[in-house]
Amino acid sequence: MELSSYALPENLDVTFAALADPTRRAILARLAMGEASVAELAAPFDMTQPAISKHLRVLERAGLVSRGRDAQRRPRRLEAQPLAQATAWLERYREFWEARYQRLDALLEEMQPASHEVPRLKKTSKGDQK
Repeated sequence: MELSSYALPENLDVTFAALADPTRRAILARLAMGEASVAELAAPFDMTQPAISKHLRVLERAGLVSRGRDAQRRPRRLEAQPLAQATAWLERYREFWEARYQRLDALLEEMQPASHEVPRLKKTSKGDQK
């Protein structure tokens, strides 16, 4: 695999930065179950609504969350595209490491003795082992 295939899509840095925070990951996990208002997203956290709104702005800038319009409500919903790009980028590394582990497995298999039996100690005439 050549180096250019490991290049980041331009927005991948923003995606990973947004995913770096556990609160934002928890918000995404909640949105994976369906859209929710800011108040609904803030409920499980010991945070103010403005603090949750800041997290949502980070997620929106990364393209991970979008804002809908439902009369007076502005529900947030999960956007899958940035996560799909991150997954595709990580998949290249998984394939790389999987190939490395397969080679290591083959090498370890070659290093095994032909017989997997454990050598036994021979008994002497007095019952001692050598």
